[in-house]
Amino acid sequence: MKDRTAFNETLTSVEDLDNLYRAPSQGVKDKETERLDLGCRDFIAMSPFVLVGTVNTEGDLDVSPRGGPTGFVKVLDEYRLAIPDLNGNNRLDSIRNIIANGRVSLIFLIPGLGETLRVNGSACVTTDDLVLDLFSDEFRRPKSAIGVTIEHGFIHCAKSIRRSGLWEPDTWANPTALPSAGQILVDHIGAGDFITGAQLDEDLARTYANDLAADRPGGPTASGD
Repeated sequence: MKDRTAFNETLTSVEDLDNLYRAPSQGVKDKETERLDLGCRDFIAMSPFVLVGTVNTEGDLDVSPRGGPTGFVKVLDEYRLAIPDLNGNNRLDSIRNIIANGRVSLIFLIPGLGETLRVNGSACVTTDDLVLDLFSDEFRRPKSAIGVTIEHGFIHCAKSIRRSGLWEPDTWANPTALPSAGQILVDHIGAGDFITGAQLDEDLARTYANDLAADRPGGPTASGD
């Protein structure tokens, strides 16, 4: 069997890396912070979306998208923040990894803004009433939240967002030219003999509507519960 991990001309040491790239400027080094300063707090308060990176003790990796109304992530003080665990697919990959490893890496995005906020630190899964009650105005009270204590944070430059045209509608692919989410899932699980992509799209639409409504206070029970 062909080695699926094989690449040619690989770097094998940090010295090789340093010889290939220029050193970061002093300004890049100085912008790192060890607390959630005013700039970090303002950014998180305006962000409706965060990517949560975790790893377990065996080194298996996961990146999970988390979203909600602007400012759905709560800053507790200058060192701590909390992310509500809302309705999902119940795989709980991020939660399991955090319990096992206690580490997390976050990237916050604000639509239309090129810069992103990166936060790395220690993490836990909390059921503390004082934390969970912070989300009750926006959501049905979550079962748990991811608690993060910052170790390093910094504003990441906008070059990657600008290169991608992420916030520029003229660069976006035409949705009609793409396979639907239902078709992609049918291909993933090899279920084409049992269900069509269009049928699965209808099921997904119902599930999304139910689970998003279940996030709201007084909403229905989530489909995964």
